[in-house]
Amino acid sequence: MKQSMQAVIVSAIGSWTRRERPVPRPQAGQVLVRVAVTGLCRTDLKLIRCGHRDLVLPRIPGEEVVGVVAENGPGAVRHPVGTRVYVYPGEWCGVCAPCRSGAENLCREMRIMGFHRDGGFAEYVAVPEESLIALPEGCAFPDAVFAEPLSCCINAIELSRLTAGERMGIWGAGPAGTLLKRLACRMGAEVVVIEPDGERRERIGGRETADGELFDVCIPAVGDGEAYRAALEHLAPRGRLVAFSGLAADAACRAADYNHLHYHEQSVVGAYGCALRHGAQALELIASGSVAVSDLVSHTLPLSALDAALDMVARRRCMKIHLNPQE
Repeated sequence: MKQSMQAVIVSAIGSWTRRERPVPRPQAGQVLVRVAVTGLCRTDLKLIRCGHRDLVLPRIPGEEVVGVVAENGPGAVRHPVGTRVYVYPGEWCGVCAPCRSGAENLCREMRIMGFHRDGGFAEYVAVPEESLIALPEGCAFPDAVFAEPLSCCINAIELSRLTAGERMGIWGAGPAGTLLKRLACRMGAEVVVIEPDGERRERIGGRETADGELFDVCIPAVGDGEAYRAALEHLAPRGRLVAFSGLAADAACRAADYNHLHYHEQSVVGAYGCALRHGAQALELIASGSVAVSDLVSHTLPLSALDAALDMVARRRCMKIHLNPQE
């Protein structure tokens, strides 16, 4: 076993360094995972360059992780060394009301990998054994790492109460918007994606505007206040708006027309992250080919190229970027 590893360290908001640090030793109930692929998303961009409410510094980022079990800590017995795994990013209490209801993502004691504890922008990461899900046979690492973003989309669709034959409007044609569309279409919904960027719009077959149409479900899949305003405007009677993407503080408190919600019996529901069970569902969908993901990977880069990767995410000049910590 190596004694040291390469890792990205965020010690102050707006900057990061890549340097050697000791390989973590798994504690009781933990497993050491050799990271194969870490997904990069806009949340990582926000965390590194702007900060995040859950961020505790210094920190190794990275919440979308797949890899191989390298070592088991005391009491960790369910996943033998060599097991290929997806790492659910949360660590929860298991006894509070949300945990007991299967919504451990809302646990007040939740500790998120890459935020409260070190994540996957490193060669190795130590994680709770209960957070691991073994990969289905034949499920490749570059596909399996989509389990985390797909899990978040499954949670959003679940909370939307979408049914076959309904119409869904999605604002944003990035990786999340694309996965949401694929899930909704699989359920038999009619989906329209609204995307201002011409290249992304053409890729997904979307529209520049909603053109006065109304939708049973509207999901802003981009952190933009204008997308939320438009989504509310295009909500049908008894329609449901899913607050899927977080907003900057100055855009998050815009007033809604509550009389409009009242007279049209509309509802708004938040969708934050995902639960462990969503990860198992996501891996099954990926492994079976029910939801395609491989075509969403636009770049595969080493950790040393993180700045360039973050710039591409900031400018929306990519789809999904995968980082290989072993290069």
